[in-house]
Amino acid sequence: MTDEITAASGAERGERKTSFFGRIAQFMREVVIELRKVVTPTRKELVTYTSVVLVFVIIMMALISGLDLVIGTLTGFVFGNGTLPWSN
Repeated sequence: MTDEITAASGAERGERKTSFFGRIAQFMREVVIELRKVVTPTRKELVTYTSVVLVFVIIMMALISGLDLVIGTLTGFVFGNGTLPWSN
């Protein structure tokens, strides 16, 4: 036995089909409603969030720079003349 769920179309639910400009107006009303829900952070929160992002970016830059240095050195060793840059 299978249960079938049928979705009623908009006309069956009693909804009217709106015009192109009506849909744009409805979208703009919904945008305004959502923008009213936005909470602006305080100065302290903004400074905290900014510092967290900057620290994270600095850590990621250091990590990627270190990996780039290691991979570049190993690539030079394998595909170069077989010596490390700091050994003569």
